[in-house]
Amino acid sequence: MKITIDRTACSGHARCAAAAPELFRLDDDGYALPFDTDVPEELEPAAREGESACPERAVTVR
Repeated sequence: MKITIDRTACSGHARCAAAAPELFRLDDDGYALPFDTDVPEELEPAAREGESACPERAVTVR
């Protein structure tokens, strides 16, 4: 499973990081940073929570 962040759509609400801080990192301005590795199986539910939390739908989990 991979997480993709559409940096052009991200508005810096940081809801993904609030929902799953173990997966989503933020830059100094509060925008989500790319996640470059596979999501561990035990964190897949957290990845989905982070995806659902994004109001701009800038987070995609596949």
